[in-house]
Amino acid sequence: MKSFKALQVGNHVLMKNIKNRSVIQLTVFQETKLSKEVLDAINAMGFEEFTPIQAETIPLSLQGQDIIGQAQTGTGKTAAYGIPLVERLDPSLDHVQALVVTPTRELAMQVAAELNRIGQFKQVRTLPVYGGQDINRQIRSLAKGQHIIVGTPGRLLDHLRRRTLRLNQLQTVVLDEADEMLNMGFIDDIKSILKEIPTQHQTMLFSATMPQAIKDLAEHFMQQPEIITIKAKELTVPSIEQYYYEVKESQKFDVLCRLLDINNPDSAIVFGRTKRRVSELAEALSKRGYSADGIHGDLTQSKRDSVMRLFRDGAIDILVATDVAARGLDVSGVTHVFNFDIPQDPESYVHRIGRTGRAGQTGEAITFMTPREINQLRTIEQLIKRKIARRPLPTLTQAIEGQQRLTVEKLLQTIDSNGIEPYKALAETLLDETDSVLLLAAALKLLTKEPDTTPVELTAEEPFRKRTPPTKRNRRAPSRTSKRKRNYKDSWR
Repeated sequence: MKSFKALQVGNHVLMKNIKNRSVIQLTVFQETKLSKEVLDAINAMGFEEFTPIQAETIPLSLQGQDIIGQAQTGTGKTAAYGIPLVERLDPSLDHVQALVVTPTRELAMQVAAELNRIGQFKQVRTLPVYGGQDINRQIRSLAKGQHIIVGTPGRLLDHLRRRTLRLNQLQTVVLDEADEMLNMGFIDDIKSILKEIPTQHQTMLFSATMPQAIKDLAEHFMQQPEIITIKAKELTVPSIEQYYYEVKESQKFDVLCRLLDINNPDSAIVFGRTKRRVSELAEALSKRGYSADGIHGDLTQSKRDSVMRLFRDGAIDILVATDVAARGLDVSGVTHVFNFDIPQDPESYVHRIGRTGRAGQTGEAITFMTPREINQLRTIEQLIKRKIARRPLPTLTQAIEGQQRLTVEKLLQTIDSNGIEPYKALAETLLDETDSVLLLAAALKLLTKEPDTTPVELTAEEPFRKRTPPTKRNRRAPSRTSKRKRNYKDSWR
């Protein structure tokens, strides 16, 4: 007879086949493996069923098994490790029992908030620590006793050196978005942190991609980990429609504006390759009348928080960001992601487009590619095992039609709303004096946003090309293109 263990979450029981790791979900109550406090928190958070990464991770984690999980952003991996993390903690002990390492401040704050929700009825305390926040404030909070610490590598090392954070009684460590930490140069910091942890502990590592350096890290610091991998075809969410435009550098901004006019996204993120690009794009979009702002690594934490608050609240529709600044962002309702510059590595493409199509919603991911970047596009397609369709460049007529559709939608919504009674008498008078079709056409023209051709300047970026070791044949002087600015007025029609 096969060996099974049961895990109950809400009204669902997950039956785990230990032998072949098959997963069967049942809707009956059987053996309960989670405490009432954690179950109550899960129900309060509105969880209805497991995502694939949760279904595989939770039972193994509850057993104390080391785990490597390959899962993209937005698949529910925080709950996948957070639920068993909270379940296994003893809230009566005031020392740090679990550590979660994240690449960015934003992700640290978001993970800490979710862990506090999961632990709310069990009285489990989670504290985020990250750079940009007053360290003395963090020291005071640490002194009060915390059960889980979520932090960025640099600030965690700072506390370890100050002896304000001690990990000698740690039970579990989680490395979240490990590939991003590798890309940001944190691999040595992570190794230094792991050396401070007791020999007997549980390690869980999560990553959207699995480069060799992450595999080497796991081999050195983990004990016979169970590997949970989302199938390659699921590396990017099927609900995200992906396509690209082949466009010259000088045409990119006009193409972006036309696509914004055609699609009228409720919430969009535009990715630029450099901090300079992000600053110039955000300013240029604002100049042309779009509700946009940007975030990048040179901004203060308070400024980044302010921009993100406006974006989450819908006060701005378009967020322009670098890869580093956008890592760890968890914003619901993003309908479009624009890769204004093709990412420098295919793994970043997966992280970028994962900002849309979340929680079962649909989304669109649009990439701009210059003719010299076709090889990078093919590399991305190989990673995601999916063909990205090419689309023809949008026309001015399509942009106008997009804005006309938006105007009609607003008019129809106004008809269904209250408060138009005071205008009916005036409308009747106008209809008596003017042709109805002519009158409605004039109203549509007045309300429709015409495409803005305000001249803007963006610093041209060199097309992305894979670097090759310099030789006598290919050694070349630096290009001056990046120092030139191109005027986008009438650059493309």
